[in-house]
Amino acid sequence: MNISRRDWLKKSSLTAGMAFLGGIGTYSSLTAEEKSKFNPRPLEPLIRLGSNENPYGPSQKMREAMQKGFDLSCRYPWAYNQPLIDMIAAKEGVPSDHIVLTAGSTEGLKIAGLTYALNGGEIISGLPTFLSLMTYAEIWGASINWVPLDQDMNFDLPEIEKRISSKTKLVFLCNPNNPTGKLLPAQQVMDFCESVSNKTMIFSDEAYYDYIEDPNYPSMVELVKKGKNVIVSKTLSKIYGLAGIRIGYLIAKPEIAADLSNRVVANLNIMAIEAAKAALSDDEFYQFSLQKNIEARKSIETTLDHLGLEYLPSQANFVFFDAKQYVVQLAEKMREKGVIIGRPFPPFNEWCRISTGTMEEVSFFNKAITELYT
Repeated sequence: MNISRRDWLKKSSLTAGMAFLGGIGTYSSLTAEEKSKFNPRPLEPLIRLGSNENPYGPSQKMREAMQKGFDLSCRYPWAYNQPLIDMIAAKEGVPSDHIVLTAGSTEGLKIAGLTYALNGGEIISGLPTFLSLMTYAEIWGASINWVPLDQDMNFDLPEIEKRISSKTKLVFLCNPNNPTGKLLPAQQVMDFCESVSNKTMIFSDEAYYDYIEDPNYPSMVELVKKGKNVIVSKTLSKIYGLAGIRIGYLIAKPEIAADLSNRVVANLNIMAIEAAKAALSDDEFYQFSLQKNIEARKSIETTLDHLGLEYLPSQANFVFFDAKQYVVQLAEKMREKGVIIGRPFPPFNEWCRISTGTMEEVSFFNKAITELYT
């Protein structure tokens, strides 16, 4: 799938001209065939754009696979894991013993937090970021060494590395980061992870990796292949539109993968296994999701430009913008207009994260926020 992703990105060039839809409040409708194949979610009375969900999927191929999976529902799923593990291993270019299946990447984050929090110790992370690993690790006794983002709202890698000590059990990195959507320079993050992996464990959360527009941007799986102390998490919740099915995975060298596997609690079900296998084979839906995400993001950015609201360059399925007011207050106003936006992310309490949706949903958001700011 990485190959098809790169080929598609190179062919499309991801130009703003292709993505721009001609003005605030407009959108291109889907054909009947696209609606059948790609399953856009219906427009609801309260539009939820606060959770970074893919507004499309499961695709027709995934739904058919899940329906066929019902015939195996009387069986325990363990005997059906291996074909999926083998597919993921081939996709990532590693042997199968490097893969740990999890119920969404959140479970992978939590079991890593548990594994490296036992008997105390420290986890270092930037802030704000996705918190599941650190929150769970604290429950099991870890202390969290929070490093504020730098002046450009990036992970402050030099400061993080400076803080590593003998008590540091793990360094957490989310790239592209949630909630900023920002991507670290490729060589900088590769050098950082390789250096730090010689001192402690690195956890690279790559939930949004598929949305990266540079087709040659490396995954930290490349360091796993070199035997480094690196764990990478990925998910089928985002680009594959399977957030409600709960399937993700970790990639790590065999001894680390085995240790993490022993802590997995929420084993996958038959429908999740079948959906994931179909998803990894559904290149048409994958490319459709990429294209529609770009269109939606560009439409949101066009509206923010019109309103004079600063936003960060996003490499994900959301946009982080300066609302110039407390997000809690903006959220109340937007909810009254029928739109749910992202929660506050301290210390950036006046910055708002808005997820991409269908073009119909995004058009509704554009209209609502324009009314509030003009």
